[in-house]
Amino acid sequence: MICNCLVELSHVFFDKTFSYIVPKDLQKDIRVGMRVKVPFGKQELEGFVMSISNDKNDMELKEIISLVDSYPVLNAELLALGRIIQSMTLSSLMSCYQVMLPRGLKAKQNTNINIKKNKYITLNKDIDNTKLNESQQKIVSLLNKKEKILKEELNKISSSSVKTLLKRGILFEMEEEAYRYNIEKNEKKDFDLNNDQIVVFNRINSSLDENEIFLIHGVTGSGKTNVYIKLIEEVIKRGKKALFLVPEISLTPQIINRFTSYFDNIAVLHSRLSDSEKYDEWRKINEGKVDIVIGARSAIFAPLKDIGIIIIDEEHSSSYKQENSPRYNAIEVAKQRSKYHNCPLVLGSATPTLETYARAKNGVYTLLELKNRYNGMNPDIEIIDMNKEFKKTNDYFSETLINNIKDTISKNEQVILFLNKRGYSSMVTCSNCGYTEKCPNCDITMTYHKTSNMLRCHYCGYARKKEKECSSCGAYYKEYGLGTEKVEETLKELIPEANIIRMDVDTTTRKNAHEKIIKSFQKGEHNILLGTQMIAKGLDFENVTLVGVINADISLNFPDYRSSETTFELLNQVSGRSGRGDKKGKVLIQTFNPDHYAIECSKYNDYISFYNKELSIRKKLNYPPFCYIALIRIISKDYEKASKMSYQIGEYLKDKIKEETILGPSTANIFKINNEYRFQIIIKYRNVNNIKKYLYMLQERFFNDKSIKLEIDFNPIKL
Repeated sequence: MICNCLVELSHVFFDKTFSYIVPKDLQKDIRVGMRVKVPFGKQELEGFVMSISNDKNDMELKEIISLVDSYPVLNAELLALGRIIQSMTLSSLMSCYQVMLPRGLKAKQNTNINIKKNKYITLNKDIDNTKLNESQQKIVSLLNKKEKILKEELNKISSSSVKTLLKRGILFEMEEEAYRYNIEKNEKKDFDLNNDQIVVFNRINSSLDENEIFLIHGVTGSGKTNVYIKLIEEVIKRGKKALFLVPEISLTPQIINRFTSYFDNIAVLHSRLSDSEKYDEWRKINEGKVDIVIGARSAIFAPLKDIGIIIIDEEHSSSYKQENSPRYNAIEVAKQRSKYHNCPLVLGSATPTLETYARAKNGVYTLLELKNRYNGMNPDIEIIDMNKEFKKTNDYFSETLINNIKDTISKNEQVILFLNKRGYSSMVTCSNCGYTEKCPNCDITMTYHKTSNMLRCHYCGYARKKEKECSSCGAYYKEYGLGTEKVEETLKELIPEANIIRMDVDTTTRKNAHEKIIKSFQKGEHNILLGTQMIAKGLDFENVTLVGVINADISLNFPDYRSSETTFELLNQVSGRSGRGDKKGKVLIQTFNPDHYAIECSKYNDYISFYNKELSIRKKLNYPPFCYIALIRIISKDYEKASKMSYQIGEYLKDKIKEETILGPSTANIFKINNEYRFQIIIKYRNVNNIKKYLYMLQERFFNDKSIKLEIDFNPIKL
């Protein structure tokens, strides 16, 4: 018996499999998709079994050393899916498989994780247990009331009594796997769908046995989650499984709380779980013990069988696109999985991407709409012109915002304040000579974090203590810009009664930090939640009646064709956090650009007007949805080499590709990161087959070049 194995080789670009003889003692157990340990030169490597044959081979082959698994970690669907992702992203096949698996199951040496087991004691009811001492009687009495009890709990009564009863056969000992991630069951809250929701539900429910893509375009607070829950109930009744994706880890706790009110057998997959927790959750899914998988981007690879529906909430979120290799988009992967399982794919958003909405309008997707809030009350949205306010206060907080915050918390209601920046201030600059502290590794200013008195680079992680005096001229530094720490400090001075909790990257680094912050705010322990993008989407607090946006303009100023779309989406989403209970909500948006169409459309919650305006601009400039984009990055520690090579690659592509538009090369928006210089070329294309062959050849050419790194990203979120 011969098997072909895919092993990870950093020095080989193409995905070559290697043939090995399967020893007789392994032949009955080996299967395609398993990990095996194989000899490779002088080393031992792990790889995936890609095929098995009984053909005789005249070549002199080595034997497999051992099987790593007792079952395939990649099923037939995932093996086929890996090849599709490889083609879509031009990544190595091995990287496409590795990204599907938790660390404990990747084909790498020494990554195995042990299964945790608990010892339980049960009672043998077929044997006489009358002649017992006091402690033995107590143990037996407990087991008469409860089917099984942890051995360690009974040992607390008397370990010697447990030992004696086991020897006499009165007790049995058994082992059960103990999962390291446990979900708390919540009290069920019944609800009925309103008329609008029933229409959406019925349309999707009628297609549960078909591969159809739906877009639910529903305003924030329209009750999309209620529709999802009812659809999943139907799927489970049919004996099938559901896959539910959310964009942010911060949303996972609230979604889990909602779902555990209605469903049992839920697994969770996201990056904040420990390696051992991910390993346990993955195996639970693989063994068919769960009906629903909830998770962020990587959960799209959950080894569910018999998927009956895939739901992707907040489909507009950029976090569904992976930024390192393989650069897949979870929505594109979901399309492949829904096709394989012949089930519907449901995309939901109040602010779908222009590409998604255009496909829905053109009939590629089925468009379903929820135009009204579930509680029937839209928040009042007011735009505050900071050009006028800044002259009055010379501060980042308008009088209107401060007065509304005071009024809201005086009524024992809660406030969410959104700031698109973490840290204390954006930068530290010398007021005398103008010198600005920059990261020595990157072409970017460092952000000041006051609590630790550190300057940090948010790109490479470099950090150092902030000095009081300018390293250039010796004068005192001044902090410019605004961060969440500074907002918190200033608010406490302006509103002493403010009880603020912050939610940003800095406050959520510890395990379960998101959940603790959300629960604390939900219980009313704080009256102001201050945060960055992670508080803008999906969170549901009934007592929040005021949302304040401190700096609506930051994302407008990004040098990216999506900047207006990103701004509108953020403002619309964060506005949706206000007035979700039985009280009317209010939203105050501070801006220096009150006449910009993204800001104006946000005021009236008018997605259609924004879509039409933005679409006309994209059409004139030939940007998606009127074309696709491929981004080629040329990266090197040697500036001259990166510059020269980027021009050579640009000339090569312009010579070979005549049917599509090629822009560049130019320097990347962030030109230097971690001591590497970055150039880029943009290809606007309509037919990927016109460009794929040449990009593949470029990748092959530079794969072994240690001085130049080439990155290819199809339909990137950021340019």
